Formats: sequence, C-alpha cells, structure tokens
Amino acid sequence: MHKTFVSTAAWLGAVTVALGAFGAHALKSIVTPDAFTIFETAVRYQFYHVFALLAAGILYHYCPNKFIVLAGRLFITGILVFSGSLYALVYIKNAENLGLYWVGAITPLGGLGFIAGWVCLAIGVSQSSWGGIGTGSKEGL
Repeated sequence: MHKTFVSTAAWLGAVTVALGAFGAHALKSIVTPDAFTIFETAVRYQFYHVFALLAAGILYHYCPNKFIVLAGRLFITGILVFSGSLYALVYIKNAENLGLYWVGAITPLGGLGFIAGWVCLAIGVSQSSWGGIGTGSKEGL
C-alpha cells in the first residue's frame, strides 16, 4: 500500500464532501446557475479521482512500480489543476472580474492529467505480477 496516496485520498475525500455540502447549502444561493454547474463539475471530478487515488494507493501493494506511483501523482495533479481551476473560475465569475477568465483555459491540462493517470494505472497493473489475484488462486486474496 502506498500510504501517502491513501492518506491524501482520505484528506481530499473529506475536503470534497465539505465542498459539496458548502455548494449545496450556501453557494447555490449566491452564484449564477452557470457558476454553480461549474462548481458541481469540479466537485464531481474531484470525488471521482479521490477514489482513483485511493485505488492507486491500494494497488501499489500488489503492483509496486513506477507507473502506479506516476498514476497517483497525476491524479493529485489533475485534482489540483482541473478542479482547482474550476473553483477559481467560479470565484472569478462571482466576483465579476472579467480580466481573469483565462483561468478556465488551464482546466483541460488537469483533464489530461486525469487521462494520463488512468493510462499509467492500466500500464502499471498490466506490467505487474498479481501474486495470484485474478488467476483463480485464492492465495493472492
């Protein structure tokens, strides 16, 4: 198990739930529907990738290789860049600061981080010996 990834996933999971609750109970009434949709997208993708990071942390126990580590790092980076830029965009839209809308242009870089993380996870798992998992043997369980 990669304890740093599991711990980071747990903390990010807590933050994600808090952000979701904040969005549902406070933010919805103070931002435009468009901005709220952007916020929901940020929270949704953050939560999806909290689980991906958790999976990478657990899979590292069975497949300890550089691709699993890279996948975890890319998931973290993707959360920070993708969701972070969307959170910033919601703030900017709410503050009506027209000069900073370019922040939304970096969001796809975070999306590329997510995609690359999934690809690295697939490569990392396929290049490892599973020690009986998935081969019909019960000793790997």
